[in-house]
Amino acid sequence: MAVKVILHVLNEEPIVADLDELPDTKDNCVVARKPRRRDGKSLSMLAEGVETVIYPWTRITFIEVLDTVRASSGSTAENIVGFFREDSRES
Repeated sequence: MAVKVILHVLNEEPIVADLDELPDTKDNCVVARKPRRRDGKSLSMLAEGVETVIYPWTRITFIEVLDTVRASSGSTAENIVGFFREDSRES
């Protein structure tokens, strides 16, 4: 099953894409399928008909993983799965 993500690439707008699986720490690159802008439009920097793009890790700032879940109404909703940091400073 494909994993829907938002790729944050250096000096570019974030890209929504599908990954076959989450990248491993040993990987040198990320293979993104069906790359598109957040609004679903095609990317102007890619040639027409491009279905897969390979980005080296040196170009990626971070990746947001979108978890698609079914809402009670049957519609699809997206939840962002990410990390958070608790502030350990005391007031």
